[in-house]
Amino acid sequence: MKTRIMTHWTRLKWFAWLPQLNYQIWILALGRLLSQMGSGFTLFYAPIFFVNQVGLSATAVGIGLGSQSISGVLGRLLGGTLADGRCGRKRTLLLAATIAAIASFVLAATINFPIFVLGNLLMGFGIGLYWPAAEAMVADLSAPAQRNEAYALNRLCDGLGLGLGVVLGGLLVNTTGAYRALFLVDGISFLVLLAVVAWAITEVYQPTGEHKALRGWGLALRDRTLLIYCTVNILFTTYIVQISSTLPLYFTNFVPVAPDGKGFPPLTISALFTWHLVATVICQLPSARYLNRFNRSYGLILSAGLWALGFVTVWATGITASGHLFWAIAALGILALATVTYLPLASAVVVELAPESLRGIYLGVNSQCWAIGYFVGPPLGGWALDQSPAVAHAFWLGLASSVTVAIAILLVLKPRLKASPFC
Repeated sequence: MKTRIMTHWTRLKWFAWLPQLNYQIWILALGRLLSQMGSGFTLFYAPIFFVNQVGLSATAVGIGLGSQSISGVLGRLLGGTLADGRCGRKRTLLLAATIAAIASFVLAATINFPIFVLGNLLMGFGIGLYWPAAEAMVADLSAPAQRNEAYALNRLCDGLGLGLGVVLGGLLVNTTGAYRALFLVDGISFLVLLAVVAWAITEVYQPTGEHKALRGWGLALRDRTLLIYCTVNILFTTYIVQISSTLPLYFTNFVPVAPDGKGFPPLTISALFTWHLVATVICQLPSARYLNRFNRSYGLILSAGLWALGFVTVWATGITASGHLFWAIAALGILALATVTYLPLASAVVVELAPESLRGIYLGVNSQCWAIGYFVGPPLGGWALDQSPAVAHAFWLGLASSVTVAIAILLVLKPRLKASPFC
């Protein structure tokens, strides 16, 4: 009897530690976990596949991946408008998942550059529709004091799904070499997300009065604090995209692990990025809870410093004479900390800046930062890797030095950003 009581008490303590959130946030997070599991199948293997097997150049792959941002701009504009209008959050999510699934199937059929670009344009449009609606739905379902942890939970599930996908994708590639099957799995995962949202999520947002999209976008684009903050977000998203678009190819082709100058093999690449995602999952909720004690700007400045340290460690991985694996593990661990300190705060700040009736549009403006970051990041990284090894190595030092710009902007913004509800 005593053992049963202790076991029950232990379980109660465990559940008490978890965020006390609306059950629909948990369901949405589960759907995102399943969807991101599919995305993990392709995330770190797409550049390697399209360069080394399809035969595209690193620059062409960077341009193709960056083309997602062209359609992503339109998707985010439309996504924010639909989410705040009669369509609502749920229907916008269903449309986004459908288009993203079609895009994955197109990428699975890619044999040349035009088809590759078409798949990326469709994917960018689908993801562009998705983010404003998904982020606005989380805000609708959470109280202000819960918001940072609500976003952290969704980021945790994103990371956990990606980690599982990377592991399973790595096993599939190493045992069968079937890179194209990774994109089929990704498409199926978006269909699973569609089913979860359609079956389990109830629309809670009700538009107040007549929704005028152009007026809403005009108000958002005249908000100077939001626009200055977006400059920082563009830098951070440019950093984030380097992890998936540039770093795998850099570790494969530019880190002289073997005597013949070759880099890490696919299995090691899989293990390294699995470690990165596991570290992201483990640190996400504790990081969000800890940063709730401080002004939002301090958390973002901490993230900026971690990005700089992580990029310097990536540079050390490429130029060191030995211990490459140790440096790579350290770099991806630091970059995981940089990611988890940034992501929940990024959305929470925008929600706090936005009038309630314009959350979708404000988050749509914020989401455009991802479009710009994904437009600039992959071509920039691809160009650097198409140059000499010296340029490829120096690229990471250039990214580290750019962090000073982000910190300077955040110091200027500090008086304008709201403190955490727990401060």
